[in-house]
Amino acid sequence: MISNFIDSNVKFDAGKSTAGGQILFLSGQVDDRTIQKYEKEAKDKSRESWYMAYIMDTNEEERAKGKTVEVGRAHFETETTRFTILDAPGHKSYIPNMISGASQADIGVLVISARKGEFETGYERGGQTREHVQLAKTLGVSKLLVVVNKMDDPTVVWSKERYDDIQSKMMPFLKSSQYNVKKDVQFLPISGLLGSNMKTRVEERVCAWWDGPCLIEALDAVEVPPRDPEGPLRMPIIDKFKDLGNVVMGKTESGSICEGDSLLMMPNKAVVKVPALFCDEDRVRYADPGENVRVRLSGIEEEDILSGFVLCSVAKPIPAVTEFVAQLQILELLDNAIFTAGYKAVLHIHAIVEECEIVELMQQIDLKKKKPMKKTPLFVKNGAIVLCRVQVNNLICIEKFSDFPQLGRFTLRSEGKTVAVGKVTTLPTVANNA
Repeated sequence: MISNFIDSNVKFDAGKSTAGGQILFLSGQVDDRTIQKYEKEAKDKSRESWYMAYIMDTNEEERAKGKTVEVGRAHFETETTRFTILDAPGHKSYIPNMISGASQADIGVLVISARKGEFETGYERGGQTREHVQLAKTLGVSKLLVVVNKMDDPTVVWSKERYDDIQSKMMPFLKSSQYNVKKDVQFLPISGLLGSNMKTRVEERVCAWWDGPCLIEALDAVEVPPRDPEGPLRMPIIDKFKDLGNVVMGKTESGSICEGDSLLMMPNKAVVKVPALFCDEDRVRYADPGENVRVRLSGIEEEDILSGFVLCSVAKPIPAVTEFVAQLQILELLDNAIFTAGYKAVLHIHAIVEECEIVELMQQIDLKKKKPMKKTPLFVKNGAIVLCRVQVNNLICIEKFSDFPQLGRFTLRSEGKTVAVGKVTTLPTVANNA
C-alpha cells in the first residue's frame, strides 16, 4: 500500500519529512548509528531539530534548505501491511513533483503544523494546504489522514482547544473538495520530532483527552479500493535507470506482471521482455496490482523510454492520443485570464507533464440542475464545470476516467498554479493503439 506524505505549509515546515523519518526509525528501518550520524550533521548545520528529516531528505539542497524537493521513497512494514512512503514536496515551487508523488498514492497523509501561526499561513488564501487537498483528491487519493503535528510545541502543549480549532476549520474545506469526511478522512495528533502517538498511542499523562489510534494503527486500518489482478496491465513509467540493463519504476495500476512476460511500451509500440522484477529491494517473480515495482526490460533502448510512457499488455494496449474530450472544473484562473478556446496550460495526468490547448468549449454544466445548458459557451469563469476538447502536441497514453480512474483524471496548471481539475470522458474512436 502506498502512502503519500504531503506538507501543508509554504513559509514554514509542517514536519512531514521528520514524521516520515520517525516512522522509519520506529519501525526498525533505520539503526541508532545512522540516527547519531544525522544528529551530528544537523547540529553542524545549526539545524538540530531537522535530523529525523534527513532520513527522507537525502540530497544536499534539501538538507541545506530544510525543504523536500524531490519525491523521497522508502518502505516499512507493519504486522499486516507493507507500505511505501512517498515524501512529496510541500513548497509551491515543487508542486509538479508533489503531483508525481500523489498520483502514485493510495492514502494521503496531510501533515499540518499546530504551532501558533503556522497552520493559519498554510490554510489562508494562497497557502498550500488548500491546493494540496484539491490536488490529492483529483489525483485519486481517496483516503486522507490529517495529521496535526508539533503538538509538543510550547505554543500548543497538546492543547485540545488548538486541535479542535484546526479540525473545525479544515472540515468544511475537505467537504468542498469532495471528500466524504465521515468515511474517508481521519484526524489525529502527533509529535513527529518526539515520535509521540506514532507507533504507540500517546501516554495519558502527556495527552489525557486523546483516546483514538496512533498513526501506524490508523494507516493499518485504512481500506483501499481493490484493483483488478485479471485486468489489462497498466503501469505508467515514473523513472528509469541503468542496472544490468534498462530498469523502469512505476506502479501497477491494473493487472499484474510476471518475470518472463512479453509486454508493450506505449506510445512507441515497442515489444519488451521482463528478465527481472523487484518489489522494494527484493527480487520477485510476480507483482500484484497496486504494487510499486522496478522492472528490468530487454528489447528497448534507454532513450526510447520517457516518464509518462506506459507498460501494458500486448493483447490490450492503452490508447495513445493527441486529443480528448474532458469534463473540467475551473478552480481559480489567474488574474485577467479568460477560459475559452485557445487557452493554453500544462496538463498533469498520471506521470505525464505536457503542454495542452483547449480547442473547443462544447457544453457548460448547470451547477444547480446538474445538466448541460442549451447554449454553447464562448468562455467560462471560476467555479464553472465545462465539457471541452483538449489537444496536445505529442502522443500521450491515457484512459477514460470511467474505465481507469487513475489514468483518466488530471490537473491543468498555469504559471505555477492549479487552475482546473478534470476527467477524461471521451477518446477518439481510432486511438493510436498497437
